[in-house]
Amino acid sequence: MIIFLSGSINSGKTTIANLLVKAIPRTSHIEVDDLRAMVSWMPLEESIPLNLKNALSLTLNFIKEEMNVIITYPLSRDEYEYFNKNLPLDIQRFFFTLNPRLDHALTNRGDRELTEWEVERIKYHYKTGVNDPGFGITIDNTMQTPEETLNDILYYIEQREIRYKMED
Repeated sequence: MIIFLSGSINSGKTTIANLLVKAIPRTSHIEVDDLRAMVSWMPLEESIPLNLKNALSLTLNFIKEEMNVIITYPLSRDEYEYFNKNLPLDIQRFFFTLNPRLDHALTNRGDRELTEWEVERIKYHYKTGVNDPGFGITIDNTMQTPEETLNDILYYIEQREIRYKMED
């Protein structure tokens, strides 16, 4: 199983991914921003295709080891289609976008203090629709605890699994 967690910066992707890793056995987490750090000298827009290729390669390696994979990244429609085209058809995949209200995404939470670049990038993500991309399931997690968001995601996964078993 592959779970994509999309959404803008500061939407809760990493927090939810960490909870999912604890809740689902044999699950790895690919934080695409960590792949970006490997080529930090490269301009962001230039590094994005390479980061996504590396995320795909890691995903395929984890799948060969019969592991579940969570990928956190603010996916665009083209990136969504790239992954769908290049992943094995027999692997179940889920796309979730975390979509807190913009004013909530722009606030410092926990230990994280947003940089000016992050604030501008969040505004850009909301302007370009990363927060509500039109594919997968979008969750408004503005008023949810991380555990409530986790439970919503697990519920959607469980419901799809029940539906597939009924169709067999």
